Amino acid sequence: MVVGVETEGEAVDRVFQALADRTRRDIVSRAVEGELSVSALARRYPISLTAVQKHVAVLERAGLVSGHRRGRERLVRTEVAALRRAQEALDRLEAVWRGRVGRIDRMLDQPDSGED
Repeated sequence: MVVGVETEGEAVDRVFQALADRTRRDIVSRAVEGELSVSALARRYPISLTAVQKHVAVLERAGLVSGHRRGRERLVRTEVAALRRAQEALDRLEAVWRGRVGRIDRMLDQPDSGED
């Protein structure tokens, strides 16, 4: 194992951990529509500006949003590529389970070997 090198699995884990929170999922969905200021986001939730900033920081570490400053405002936007990677991970997981279910179905469809 190489220290300091992130695996794809670790990156996907961080994405799903970030998306486990309802407020963060909502921030991602709002920021898909375009850049939003953190202060504008904070007005939409019954939590403090500091709490929203922390949510945004988690999303940035996961690569789900990116941010930059414009004057005094901190603007964020959704990184669609990160959402695609999460979807691809879910698609791979679905394919594994569909394969397993298919094998079970085939086993159940086989006639008994005649043992009575």
